[in-house]
Amino acid sequence: MSRRLSAQERVRSVARDEAGSILPLVLGYVLLAIALIIVTTAATSVYITQKKIDGIASAAALAGSDGFTLTVSDGEAVALLTNDDVWNQAAAVVGASADDVVLVSARTEDGVTAIVEVSTEWHPPLISALLPDGITLTATATSRTALDDD
Repeated sequence: MSRRLSAQERVRSVARDEAGSILPLVLGYVLLAIALIIVTTAATSVYITQKKIDGIASAAALAGSDGFTLTVSDGEAVALLTNDDVWNQAAAVVGASADDVVLVSARTEDGVTAIVEVSTEWHPPLISALLPDGITLTATATSRTALDDD
């Protein structure tokens, strides 16, 4: 013969069967939250590092475009950039700004526009299997001489 369980006994039975089942769910959410924090921190770090080297590239290009040689031709002042002048000016700015930023190229193609490219190696601020060990970030900026008529 089987005995029928009362309502209280059924509730206790169900409660015993469900004991501890919330722990895996909580652990899963905690791991998800940690992963989200790690990825968000890394994305913010990449963004800030890229903005930093964008600013350095812009400053180096501006300095490079100010490294012109001024000559007078047919009664008019002509500002002329050379690759060496652009490189020297840009290298001075990059060298003074950060140890980990490298001047990749500094040149002029038309004698009035300085084109500067810098790069740096980014590494995640938190060590994680979710992220790459490091990536190379680059930035390119251009600047024209102030005496250009165009």
